[in-house]
Amino acid sequence: MNRPPAARATDAIHAGQAPDSLSGAIVPPLTLASTFVMDTPGVPRSGYDYSRSGNPTRSALETALVTLEAGGAAFAFPSGLSAEDTLLRVLTRPGDTVLFGRDVYGGTFRLLTAVLAGEGRTPVATDVFDLAALERDLARTRPVVLWLETPSNPLLEIADLDRIASLAHAAGALLVVDNTFASPALQQPLALGADVVVHSTTKLIGGHSDMVGGALVTRPGLPLPRDRSGVGGSSDVADSIAYLRNATGAVPGPFDAWLAARGLKTLHVRAERAAASAGRIAEHFRGHPAVRRVHYPGLPDHPGHDVARRQMRGFGTVVSLTLRDADAARRACERTRLFALAVSLGAVESLVEHPASMTHAAKEGSPDAIAPELVRFSVGLEDVDDLVDDIEQALA
Repeated sequence: MNRPPAARATDAIHAGQAPDSLSGAIVPPLTLASTFVMDTPGVPRSGYDYSRSGNPTRSALETALVTLEAGGAAFAFPSGLSAEDTLLRVLTRPGDTVLFGRDVYGGTFRLLTAVLAGEGRTPVATDVFDLAALERDLARTRPVVLWLETPSNPLLEIADLDRIASLAHAAGALLVVDNTFASPALQQPLALGADVVVHSTTKLIGGHSDMVGGALVTRPGLPLPRDRSGVGGSSDVADSIAYLRNATGAVPGPFDAWLAARGLKTLHVRAERAAASAGRIAEHFRGHPAVRRVHYPGLPDHPGHDVARRQMRGFGTVVSLTLRDADAARRACERTRLFALAVSLGAVESLVEHPASMTHAAKEGSPDAIAPELVRFSVGLEDVDDLVDDIEQALA
């Protein structure tokens, strides 16, 4: 269904969330059953036989996700990385090249360069923010997949999805976009030419620091690259993801799926409020004597500001600051009072972290290592003046 952007907040509350037909409960019941009774051997009553293969609570979450991303099919996973691993195994084979943006999450970097590379796939880093360089790398490496994040983690760089999708498809590559930092409340990559969207639902979608999950959303009718067939015999990406997820058991528990679906109901208002606060924080610390650079696409002098204005409905809930040196960065992380020193992002609580030694430690020693002077702030729902004061005292 082609819904206007303003209607997606409505979809986030109602898609997949019909009141219980038996009791009328406004919140669909949490289905904790591992198995489902049949009346005839091999014929499930409502399409469910075993919770690894399907569960009503998980189905409700997937209905909401596919609606919000305007996709063809959605799949929930027990973590963002399990979603990424399944997708890359579906789309690529040993000998294939995966071209990926240099500023990707450390766990994605580790999966590509340590795990999948050890099985024969070739990961190659590229600068997705330099379109001329990207076009050359696409022609040189002929990848099966181009993988990127926008906004990126943790430098908050912005990729021009419409133009990059055209370049990737011209080179015969599928475009995969990690939409975790924006969420479907602020950006819809499939509408901009992406083939698959990845989420860590732990972050903005869950939004309350109480669950771990991941998701994939594919565009309708997406075929496997290079006329291949998947492990289940289908040439369709969605069919192949469903087959491999069931075969390997990479499914979330129903309670985590229920929590993610609950988080979706407040996603838009949380994302909008936190993004507004992030913008205030970014503006406040421009020119601050302790800050060498503010990384936030909402600032007019950000290199990706114009692209972000065109393809996003807000500039995101994360602000990164480059401080004077590594010691200053670590001290700032240790001194905040409201910003909790912890990995993750997108929650109602504000978080601070030191990417070089925390979320992106896997990149240490590589050409794409994160500078130790960088501090990443995930802005939550506290009063923005209190958050500004907390960063001020941490930098003092």
